[in-house]
Amino acid sequence: MKIICIGRNYVKHIEELQNERPDEPVIFMKPDSAILLKQHPFVIPEFSNDVHHEVEVLVKINKVGKYIDSKFAHTYYDEIGLGIDFTARDLQSKLKEKGLPWEKSKAFDGSAVIGDFLSKKDFNSLESINFELVNNGKVVQSGNTSHMLWKIDELIAYVSQYFTLKKGDIIFTGTPEGVSAVKPNDILEGFIENKKSFRIQVK
Repeated sequence: MKIICIGRNYVKHIEELQNERPDEPVIFMKPDSAILLKQHPFVIPEFSNDVHHEVEVLVKINKVGKYIDSKFAHTYYDEIGLGIDFTARDLQSKLKEKGLPWEKSKAFDGSAVIGDFLSKKDFNSLESINFELVNNGKVVQSGNTSHMLWKIDELIAYVSQYFTLKKGDIIFTGTPEGVSAVKPNDILEGFIENKKSFRIQVK
């Protein structure tokens, strides 16, 4: 399986990082070794002093697809989840300054939290899903999929132009504003429509 991530898909997050608004989805990848194992803490890597949480709605692909038309994209997934794209922001900034790829800051071991998945039938509308990240009991990120620049089906259609999607692949659909650094002993909890998806301890 592969993890396909979408960057800069929420306007306010683009603004908070002072990035340019893209004309098309920004795509980067994480290897399966980036997945944080269940019941394991997230350990801040020794190469960064500024790792940020980025909570995101996830989509799990259910069958093989290539050049998928957006009007058929809804048939390529049955489940919606929540996760975190951990980002070594200090390292990412250095890489961006040099025009280099982001992988070292985005795809390191443990950088992808994948919470519990729910049937998409559990949601009234996939284009208006509420989700939030709570850090030590305080809401730090709150989003709704209605604020996406590109909706889920549009992302699947776009991504499938470049990569064959396979059963089990996961798409991270972008993060809303409110990203910030994590610290040792933080407790991160993710909620999607008020249902807890994950609980992570930071070390």
